[in-house]
Amino acid sequence: MSDDAAPWLIVGLGNPGSEYAGNRHNIGFMVVDLLAERIGGKFKAHKARAQVVEGRMGPPGPANRRVVLAKPMSFMNLSGGPVTALRDFYKVPLERIVAVHDELDIDYPTLRLKLGGGDNGHNGLKSMTKSMGADYHRVRCGIGRPPGRMQVADFVLKDFSSTERKELDWFVDRAADSVECLVSEGLERAQSAYNG
Repeated sequence: MSDDAAPWLIVGLGNPGSEYAGNRHNIGFMVVDLLAERIGGKFKAHKARAQVVEGRMGPPGPANRRVVLAKPMSFMNLSGGPVTALRDFYKVPLERIVAVHDELDIDYPTLRLKLGGGDNGHNGLKSMTKSMGADYHRVRCGIGRPPGRMQVADFVLKDFSSTERKELDWFVDRAADSVECLVSEGLERAQSAYNG
């Protein structure tokens, strides 16, 4: 399969299970859930320990892309295993992999898109980079830093606050738009349109 025929693999990072569904750490899942809704797909279990939706994204014509949306069903710190298995299964080049994840060092609700880089202490990215290398795209959804003396682990595993929830739908919607732009029009265009 030529690289051009290869799909994009869009990975929402999060933890499986209903008790985590509204957590800040699960914003990646929220974004790929919305993308699945937009392309009219339902998640199905995949042997790579992930849930996937296959479909097409973008306007009709040459910018229309094959995509695989994925939610690893391992815990966050083991995301690399399922993502690598999906990459191999769908024969996806590394530069067509997009990780959608929460980011502590960016204020809520700000987006930043980039290619490659460090993991910034994010266990999902750490696991993916260890398995595959760092040269994949990231859609970084800012959640800000924990207030006061709250531990980072407690903060990311808490649901968004009532104040944050007022903007959450808009934020998830905008993050989904940025993924579509990245896939159809490329990183530079998506960065200039969406980077806050």
